[in-house]
Amino acid sequence: MVSTSQIMLEQEVRVLIQAWVSAEARGDTTFLSRALAPDFLGIGPRGFLLTKEEWLQRYTSGDLVNKTFELSEVRLRHYAPVVIAVGQLMQNTVYQGHDVPGEFRVTLVWVKHEEWVLAHLQLSSII
Repeated sequence: MVSTSQIMLEQEVRVLIQAWVSAEARGDTTFLSRALAPDFLGIGPRGFLLTKEEWLQRYTSGDLVNKTFELSEVRLRHYAPVVIAVGQLMQNTVYQGHDVPGEFRVTLVWVKHEEWVLAHLQLSSII
């Protein structure tokens, strides 16, 4: 049986994930600066690694523009104080002037300290 606190936690994290998706879609570095953990690590679909600063720099430099950025089929697993979210990401992105659309399986690791922060993200191409 699922407890009320688990339902509330899931709702809280789903709202946060939707805010993250919206920020990524807009390139909102103000939100992302707060949402990404100081030691955030993003792993791209080809295995490259990006720190928080590198993740944000793609937006501030204008190198990365998302035309669409949509997350679906999100499944959550809770291991206090960590929530792991796995979903399907569809994006239509322009990177350094080149269209780079993609469909990915994404894993998001959210950790709660004082606030929830995104500590880790990994993208895997869906072929």
